[in-house]
Amino acid sequence: MADVSLSRAVRWDTVVGALLITVLLLSFGLVDGFGNALNLSFLIGNTLPIALIALPMTLLVVSGEIDLSVASTAGLSGAVMGALWNQGMSIETIIPICLLLGVVCGLVNGLLVTRLGLPSLAVTIGTLAAYRGIAQIVLGSDAVTDFPTPYLDFASGRIGDTFVPYALLPFLLLLAIAVVALHATPFGRSLFATGASEEAARFAGVRVRRQKLILFTVTGLMASLTGVFWALHYASARYDNATGLELSVVAAVLLGGIDFDGGKGTLGGAVAGVFLLGALQNVMSLQDVSAQSQIVVTGVLLVLSVLGPRVARQIAVARAGRRAVRAAPPTP
Repeated sequence: MADVSLSRAVRWDTVVGALLITVLLLSFGLVDGFGNALNLSFLIGNTLPIALIALPMTLLVVSGEIDLSVASTAGLSGAVMGALWNQGMSIETIIPICLLLGVVCGLVNGLLVTRLGLPSLAVTIGTLAAYRGIAQIVLGSDAVTDFPTPYLDFASGRIGDTFVPYALLPFLLLLAIAVVALHATPFGRSLFATGASEEAARFAGVRVRRQKLILFTVTGLMASLTGVFWALHYASARYDNATGLELSVVAAVLLGGIDFDGGKGTLGGAVAGVFLLGALQNVMSLQDVSAQSQIVVTGVLLVLSVLGPRVARQIAVARAGRRAVRAAPPTP
């Protein structure tokens, strides 16, 4: 089942990868300032929050679930980080606490879905509002900006005069782990099986509830890590950090060919979708496109990301049917 789903997703992955390369080449040639090292560093740094959450979100959507509370978890993590820093706690102690908080947030989502049987869409819409409200209670309208310089430099700096941000290196490590987990382990194959048919996966011996609980917990952990990175990258911890980020994450993941119904897609396609969305947003910013218009573009891409793979599959099925008809022996 996983192999079949994977093969069906490859063509759309190729389309998204080709679109990414086309956008980059056109931007280098036509958009002033796009190709300089500083702008490319900004592009990657601004895309990394989406990319970090997209890694576990891809696995979650492949298994047939979704988490819309990720941006609020990131905001709560940043708010707690700012509040604890104001209390005089060291940053080395604060970061593990924030990551543990993300684990708790993800665990709450996972338990509500797997133990009570509630739909993940409804659950995480509810916790989206709840976690953001808690963040506002924790920090209020304050903005904390005086974090230690070495941490700020790591989150926003780049290696020498290159366009490579320091933060890209740990992301690449996390990406490698996620790729292996999804595409080269029994756990990953069981995710595709669960997304394709949860009942069949159970009969095949997959511990579906435990699997999904792990995924929600890891997603919460990565969302809290994103909240820490966001606060350091932008040198500001506020309760409304990362507001709306869940829309960009879902749009990028679906744009990369991950089927919202589960059971189909590749992590390579998801990452290509993330950076395609990031490149388009960067180009629009360089062209002084308003933030409201950028949101409209993101929404349109979200619709296309759902429609595109389905149309591609229907075309592939139709072509396969025509080939089968041509290959059939003529009737006497």
